[in-house]
Amino acid sequence: MNSTIQNLLKLQSIEFGEEKGNDKQIADLRALIPDPILGHYDRLRARDKKGVAVVRNQVCTGCHMRLPIGVITTLMQDRDIQLCDSCGRYLYLEPQAPVEKPAGAPAKPAKKRKSKAVAA
Repeated sequence: MNSTIQNLLKLQSIEFGEEKGNDKQIADLRALIPDPILGHYDRLRARDKKGVAVVRNQVCTGCHMRLPIGVITTLMQDRDIQLCDSCGRYLYLEPQAPVEKPAGAPAKPAKKRKSKAVAA
């Protein structure tokens, strides 16, 4: 996840009371976020809206609208910061837990190909 989005997410959790923090922490986080991004976040916050939303199943959890595949691809590649076209929130993908294979699971046997008999 992009460090700017991580800082925005932490700032949002402190400002909305989900996490404890003090004014110094808030000021430090705000100093790490670029001004244009912080300005957009503050405009959303002034309307009592969260500025960052998670993407689940290709849907923005802020407005519940389906996102274009290009936005999802950019988020997966972590190339750029993305905004939801519908609600204007900054988007991030939900962290995926690594899938673990059960310890005692047998490996699948290779399938044998059936050969066609050639008639002579």
